[in-house]
Amino acid sequence: MTLADRVAIVTGAGNGIGRATALALGRAGADVAAVDIDKAAAEKTAGAVSAAGRRGLAVATDVGDVAAIDQMVGRVAQAFGRIDVLVNNAGYGLLAAVEEATSEEVERQFQTNVFGLLKVTRAVLPHLRRAGKGHVINISAIVGYASFPGWGVYGASKFAVEGLTESLAMELAPLGIFATAVEPGFIRTNFLDGGSLKRTKNVIGAYADTVGAMREFATSVNHHQPGDPKKLAKAVLKLADSAKPPVRLPLGADTVAKIEEKNRFVEAELAQWRSVALSTNHDDVVTTN
Repeated sequence: MTLADRVAIVTGAGNGIGRATALALGRAGADVAAVDIDKAAAEKTAGAVSAAGRRGLAVATDVGDVAAIDQMVGRVAQAFGRIDVLVNNAGYGLLAAVEEATSEEVERQFQTNVFGLLKVTRAVLPHLRRAGKGHVINISAIVGYASFPGWGVYGASKFAVEGLTESLAMELAPLGIFATAVEPGFIRTNFLDGGSLKRTKNVIGAYADTVGAMREFATSVNHHQPGDPKKLAKAVLKLADSAKPPVRLPLGADTVAKIEEKNRFVEAELAQWRSVALSTNHDDVVTTN
């Protein structure tokens, strides 16, 4: 597989999935702009890309600071001459019951995971449109497709990413540009550590059996997650090199199992409520289902 001479932007490239993906892209022949809020981490990733023989550029940017994003994208375009692939990976998780999360916590979650991603994407798209090709890869999560207790706010931000990606895929297809939502399960990175996962200070005892159990699970599974970030990065390479990429790419056996479980549940619930679902049309509308 080769991505020779392509230019990629990877946000959140300082660690975890972002770093693994940036390094894999560099090894596959791409020039990589490593974007991260942590300047030293961005420089470390960019340096590793350069050591592999490709051009690595470190850009210290907080994607939650939407005012700084145009400057970041402009710097990458000026340094490399073009942009071919955007991997929107920057983000963090919030583990909390919906009722426990404060308005400030919710707003910060969406500012980074949704509004930052939107701003980066909108800033990059003119470069892809002018080239008539490219790929926007949005790192979602299994909770962007199927919810769990404790992940309501984080999942809502990823559901937003999934909806945006679906529309983007339809809007961009006639222009020769692809959009894909990548849905990792639990990957063995530092995501569940305190840096990438925030836990609300407000804890309500009534949710001990649901959200409390999820908090215990997140603590126990940390650094024992089933997913391998290097193998995930290889899968993203296949995606970036595909002539006909999917709109969604689930990654991990846990993700696949959860998707199949949800699909069965939705089909069963629809069957149970089908007559009610079809009962709301005007009488002059003929229903064929």
